[in-house]
Amino acid sequence: MTAGAIAAAVAARKLSAVEATEAVLARIAVRDGVLNAFTDVTAERARAKARAVDADIAAGKPAGPLAGVPFAVKNLFDVEGLPTRAGSKINRDRAPATRDATLIARMEAAGAVLVGALNMGEYAYDFTGENIHDGPSRNPHDPTRMSGGSSGGSGSAVGGGLVPIALGSDTNGSIRVPSSFCGIFGLKPTYGRLSRARSFPFVMSLDHLGPFARSVEDLALAYDVMQGADSEDAACTTRGPEPVSALLSQGVDGLRIALAGGHFQKNLFPEAAEAVARVAAALKVTDVVDVPEASRARAAAYVISTTEGASLHLDRLRTRPGDFDPAVRDRLIAGAMIPAPMVDRAQKFRRWYRARVLELFKSVDVLIAPATPCIAPKLGQATFVLDGVELPVRANIGIHTQPISFIGLPVVAVPIPLEPMPIGVQIIAAPWCEHVALRVAHALQQLGVAAAPAPRGVLENGSRSA
Repeated sequence: MTAGAIAAAVAARKLSAVEATEAVLARIAVRDGVLNAFTDVTAERARAKARAVDADIAAGKPAGPLAGVPFAVKNLFDVEGLPTRAGSKINRDRAPATRDATLIARMEAAGAVLVGALNMGEYAYDFTGENIHDGPSRNPHDPTRMSGGSSGGSGSAVGGGLVPIALGSDTNGSIRVPSSFCGIFGLKPTYGRLSRARSFPFVMSLDHLGPFARSVEDLALAYDVMQGADSEDAACTTRGPEPVSALLSQGVDGLRIALAGGHFQKNLFPEAAEAVARVAAALKVTDVVDVPEASRARAAAYVISTTEGASLHLDRLRTRPGDFDPAVRDRLIAGAMIPAPMVDRAQKFRRWYRARVLELFKSVDVLIAPATPCIAPKLGQATFVLDGVELPVRANIGIHTQPISFIGLPVVAVPIPLEPMPIGVQIIAAPWCEHVALRVAHALQQLGVAAAPAPRGVLENGSRSA
């Protein structure tokens, strides 16, 4: 069932929140042995919350828009009673969180039921979904393939049908990459739109939090209830909530939509080009707009990410270097050695690039771009060939997402159900125009072009499919 269908049934007392929760807990118990999406299952907390939802409805209190809807969160969100591990070994020594993250509190205020915390790449510095401490989260369509990262458990849990909604984070593409590989919808909102309070950071000037779902309607439901100012996150907007669910059916009439050219039409496997072509054909889009210096934007994003990340982890690098994933540790050490003038130049370029891209939105409302250059690679795959050049997989999965998150634009990743594996396309809008990107995503869903396929990599009995 979709989140919307669960909430409607619970509100009408055709289904209890307890029944919805028990069904999800049973599904996790059966399927997660293959997917490895969860690091913590908060079963007793979930049951208590579900009972409270049912009691409120029985007492005649209004049901929330997510009444009885199970959800899970990337394990960099603070969950009361759990250490916030952020995919690391080191953080397991932290004291348990004393409060939930703001977005968890807002989801539960709307009636949703938290069922657990999800696997992720260490300290969110990852595009693969592979974690050396907890094992890799696996792709729900082929468990021998990557889920994508760093919100890999979130993508695997929703793509695998364990929960209808999950929350993740996106610094350089960590919502959009798992969405693409796992064949689901994901929303990276405008920078500052959703509170990051009580979540473990990676790069504070680039970090976003947002939802995953199997439909645009569910994505919008979660996004709507999480909006609002929060003084505990200095970057969070003071704009009031701007709900989008009622706007989805407005369609694309009157919207100026173009393909992102230049950088975004290079470094593609045939499946990525095919996915973009299907979206363009469905929307009747022929215009191409070049995004200036997008390749330089990606390079600058790397500089800012690795230096801010190194600064955050410097004490841990000095005192516990052996407890890091070596691939993460070595990139952070390299970041600590980047000269200050290079960082200064990256930040200056960032301001210039943001101004140039915002100019584009005076003539277009939406840009279409690939989300990933390929379908999910095999677990452990180290390299692939892009435009005739052999490149590291881990570093280059985000080649098309980094130039967008670098300047905080809102993006909806939509799944295109190709064979043998799905792949995503980015629907990119101007700042604070999430409703526009979601309208386009909804139109593609209505046309049957974008859809979350049923998980083919795990059977109902929890075994892998052949």
